[in-house]
Amino acid sequence: MFGLSELALILIVIAVVVGVKKLPELTRSAGKAARILKSETKALKEEGKEEGKAPDTAAPGERRVVTGTIVEPDVPPARDSRDKP
Repeated sequence: MFGLSELALILIVIAVVVGVKKLPELTRSAGKAARILKSETKALKEEGKEEGKAPDTAAPGERRVVTGTIVEPDVPPARDSRDKP
C-alpha cells in the first residue's frame, strides 16, 4: 500500500494538473487583494495621523474605551436539575 509521502505526492500532482487552468486567475485575485490591503493600510495610517495618533497603537497598560450596545440573550436560563415544574 502507499505511504504518507506517496499519497501526498499524488495529491500534489492532481492539484497541479486540475489547478493549472485556474492558476492565472488565482494569482490575479491575490494581486488585487494585496493592492487593496496595502491601500487600506495606508488610508488607516493617514487617518491616524490626522487624529494625532495611529489606530491600535495604545501603549501597553493604557486603557481604551470601546463603545457598544449591550445585547441580552433571547435564550431563557438553563433549568437546574433541582427545579421541578
